[in-house]
Amino acid sequence: MSISVENISKLYGEQKALNHVTFKVKKPEIVGFLGPNGAGKSTMMKILTTYIEPSEGQAKVNDFDITAQKKQVQQSVGYLPEHNPLYLEQYVKEYLAFNAQVYGVNKTRIDEVIELTGLTPEAHKKIGQLSKGYRQRVGLANAMLHNPDVLILDEPTTGLDPNQLVDIRNLIKSIGKEKTVFLSTHIMQEVEAMCDRVIIINKGEIVANKTLKELRDDKEQVVIVEFDYRVEDAFLLKLPKVKQVENTHDFVYEITFSTTDDMRSHVFDFAHDNQLKILQLNQKNASLESLFRELTAN
Repeated sequence: MSISVENISKLYGEQKALNHVTFKVKKPEIVGFLGPNGAGKSTMMKILTTYIEPSEGQAKVNDFDITAQKKQVQQSVGYLPEHNPLYLEQYVKEYLAFNAQVYGVNKTRIDEVIELTGLTPEAHKKIGQLSKGYRQRVGLANAMLHNPDVLILDEPTTGLDPNQLVDIRNLIKSIGKEKTVFLSTHIMQEVEAMCDRVIIINKGEIVANKTLKELRDDKEQVVIVEFDYRVEDAFLLKLPKVKQVENTHDFVYEITFSTTDDMRSHVFDFAHDNQLKILQLNQKNASLESLFRELTAN
């Protein structure tokens, strides 16, 4: 097992950041670690990378104990923290060469990770001259420098533009074919595009641990509809198989149905029969998003 966490708790004074957290991650697998701000995601990642110690419980990374075998854990893990610590005055190759020396890695590996992360066009520049996307690539290159079996990535796609998102997403998916990737993110679309499984944490406790296949098989569907004027929720609740109605903004409604059948035709017929004009009508697979909101609302 690449990552094994058993009853991990972490106290900061009287505040409990993690409360008896337990989960496992195998190899190769990409697991999304989700939760609202302050849920304990970064704390868990810092524990797994030996930056901080737990107050209670045990954890292993690549079968190395995080408290008794810290050096071995550090050697087998690549870590990209949320706030990527880079030396902006250093050149890309200079920065990677410094870290290669720290890890005791052959310098030929520098060119390999530069190519793997798509840094070749910018490798001659100072890090301070790079865009946010390329700085993230430098962080990923550094995390991969010693060819670790496990990559732990804290918000790796934060602040990237759509093109950069696609590039980093494809890179992570490629890495995940051979290695274990454990990443946190707030972007549900990124989880659905990259991950095999999702673990949701709220207030320091695991509230869900499901594969993406299990989520996709959930018997639920959301239809987004916009009318030309406001409609009472009770009116829309008359639709068949309706589970929930939410007026998200203006005259736009998200209607959740307890079925996988396409319910847009039913919404259209309902609007026609009740002399309503539809300005937009879309379907979305919101099982992950709805599960996240349901489990982290309070």
